[in-house]
Amino acid sequence: MAKAPDLHALALEMKAAQDSPHQVEPFTARLPGFDLQAAYAVANLIHIARQTEGVKPVGRKIGFTNPDMWAMFGVREPIWAYIYDTTVVRLQDTHATCRLGHFVEPKIEPEIVFRFRAPLEAGAGLSDIVEAIEWVAHGFEIVQSHFPGWRFAAPDTVADGSLHGTLLIGPPKRLTDLGGDLRAALETFTLRLSCNDRHVEEGRGVNVLGSPLAAIAHLLSVLARQPDHAPLNTGEIVTTGTITTAHTVRPGETWQSEVQGIALPGLTVTFSA
Repeated sequence: MAKAPDLHALALEMKAAQDSPHQVEPFTARLPGFDLQAAYAVANLIHIARQTEGVKPVGRKIGFTNPDMWAMFGVREPIWAYIYDTTVVRLQDTHATCRLGHFVEPKIEPEIVFRFRAPLEAGAGLSDIVEAIEWVAHGFEIVQSHFPGWRFAAPDTVADGSLHGTLLIGPPKRLTDLGGDLRAALETFTLRLSCNDRHVEEGRGVNVLGSPLAAIAHLLSVLARQPDHAPLNTGEIVTTGTITTAHTVRPGETWQSEVQGIALPGLTVTFSA
């Protein structure tokens, strides 16, 4: 019988890789029994340690909601992690700068971000989710991999904070500012992503599990099966996963998004070392 992994030791190793950025061998490559349940336990130990250090959770991120990325990275379902006051940046306008020096193999993901004015539980319908939204924004999440070459299995990514680096949130819009049918707009809007004025990719809201709202419903169902984690609560910010595939970013590049079909402004971010 395989020996159960030492989750506390793995949490210390993973947190050290995150805090003093370096890469480690994927846990699944050396521990055949390391599964999603163990990975969420490791992530929770790191979460508790960060809170002990004074870091405050402000919401969650949902990862791998774009099925186009599943085969690319060997995953089969979305994952989630906490995001913190130290990793979330609320932009004053639509332009930002971001240093990459403390990230490992960073990539950019354009996303839809919600803040909730009411708690939500599993079983909430899309209309219930809309009713609970305080505001909607477009953001860029910078993700990273503490495993070399972005080679991992799903449990590795969960242990690594679902690959979260930082979240840059553009100007928020209340539902009354967006007008029309929000549910339909979130499915059909398009986002054009470019780098240094060169077109890179175009994505649609439907790429995010059919709709960013569906990504929230999925998160609620997952949290219902994880009693060690709190349900989604009032005031939390949730970023719902990438609209395009993730793209490598480098110092000196300027990335831009242009959103059509929903009244959210595009963003521009310039990266430095």
